[in-house]
Amino acid sequence: MFLANIRREGGFVIKKASVIHLFVTEQKSLHQHYVDTITSANPQTATTEQHDPNLDWQRARPFSELPRVGALKLIRKFLPGGAYAKLDFQDLVTSMRTDYGPIFMLPAMMGRPNIVVTHNPDDFRNIFRNEGVWPIRPFSETIRYHRNKWRADFFAGVEGAIATQGEQWNAFRKAVNPLLMQPKNIEMYGNKLALVNQEFVERIRAIRNPVTLEMPADFEECIQRWTLESVAVVALDKQLGLLRGDSEYYADALKLIAALNDFMALSVDLDYKPTLWRFIATPKFKRLMKAMDNIQSVTWKYINETVKKLEMESQQGIVRPKHEQSMLERLLKKDKKVATVMAMDMLMAGVDTTSSLAVGALLCLAKNPEKQEILRAEVMRVLPQKDGAFIEDPLKHAPYLRACLKESLRIYPVAMGNMRVPQNDLVLSGYQVPKHTYVSMIFAPLQSDERYYSRPLEFLPERWLRANTDVEEPQQVTEECTQSIKASSPFVYLPFGFGPRVCLGRRISELEVGLGIARLVRNFKIEFNYSTDKAFKGMLINMPNIPLKFKFTDIE
Repeated sequence: MFLANIRREGGFVIKKASVIHLFVTEQKSLHQHYVDTITSANPQTATTEQHDPNLDWQRARPFSELPRVGALKLIRKFLPGGAYAKLDFQDLVTSMRTDYGPIFMLPAMMGRPNIVVTHNPDDFRNIFRNEGVWPIRPFSETIRYHRNKWRADFFAGVEGAIATQGEQWNAFRKAVNPLLMQPKNIEMYGNKLALVNQEFVERIRAIRNPVTLEMPADFEECIQRWTLESVAVVALDKQLGLLRGDSEYYADALKLIAALNDFMALSVDLDYKPTLWRFIATPKFKRLMKAMDNIQSVTWKYINETVKKLEMESQQGIVRPKHEQSMLERLLKKDKKVATVMAMDMLMAGVDTTSSLAVGALLCLAKNPEKQEILRAEVMRVLPQKDGAFIEDPLKHAPYLRACLKESLRIYPVAMGNMRVPQNDLVLSGYQVPKHTYVSMIFAPLQSDERYYSRPLEFLPERWLRANTDVEEPQQVTEECTQSIKASSPFVYLPFGFGPRVCLGRRISELEVGLGIARLVRNFKIEFNYSTDKAFKGMLINMPNIPLKFKFTDIE
């Protein structure tokens, strides 16, 4: 393979003119390569081309008329001094929407195919309804390269759910879905997560300023420790001691945090922006491969420790009933490699996303003290003692808490959008879009659009409540908010995706953050006495961008 040969030789240099010639003159062959890849990955599409009988297709404008961005012009904007050179992903999406309109075509370049970008929720509906039973979600190419090429000897064809397609993706999801998508399997972690959350509360008391009660500027790092500790309870079946600093796993856990941070920082540049990594091993590419190597090695070490523990228990005659076995234990009994890759996927996809959700919820509650008081009254019913145990199935009995989390995700979306490769010809925003075209759906800016929500800039958890919900809420917002959510498109708010490729970790994330926020609200009055302007920056996901100097005052 040409790309692999270049990397193996090392020291290879491509002149600027050659690079431009490369991506300008080879777009047709690149596009055909991607179409062939999609067709082979999804056998249901390997049929004779079908013509859409719908009159909308005949009336739509041809694909050739869809607004397009010139390749050379776009590259100039990304070069030093260009309009896009220093923009984070969030600002980049906003600027391109302003420059090119609600739907446009990004040109193929540097090994990446043409991409249609749309901001229209009606298009989202058409795309998701034509994604097929094996949806193609492209990109995450660096993960794919690491598992399929860089460390193919380790992964041996078991490459997880993030970057795979077709039958390979389907086989992996079939192995893990019964465990991760059933509520009863997630609820068993409630008590363990509650212990982690109590440690988080104690950590807050230990590091806050004793006079101002404010957290240090690097509180984000503490939040990340909490979320990694929580994810590890599920993914690795162990606590890492990150909130105490007294565990045998502590050093490896810090290494894991650093690797996850590099993964988030570098992936957006290498997967979504013009880059040469597909042709030469750039410095950022090397750093990202090292970060993924570290995630792999630390996870593998933890998995092997768990295997030894289970073997020792077996020798001692210890047998737990199935409903008491952890998800990791049950996966290990089926396939050790699947269990390892699943743990890696949960760490890579679940730590920073959960951190961002938690920070967004804390900011919303801190800036809306009246909502925080409503939530606290509800939490006192599901957590009677602030340092005690939750009642059974607490989230089921905390509708306002669930509403607060949903509204936080609307105010501060974790991701900018989603991507698919439709398996049928579609009409998007009045244009014909042939099947196998890459389409990027940008939904984050719509969360603050008054066309889809009334009072979109206000934090109104009530908009997510059912009319008969038993919550002490302000009467003046209930009816209007209920109507606003009914009037909005169901395809505007999709924080966990949609369809067969819906987020595997949704239930885990909701339980982690729900129990964590409940514990914090039960223990503290939460304040944030600073500006929340530009609170998040766009990376692979939206990450905190300001010092998180929350004030935590104990509730007596």
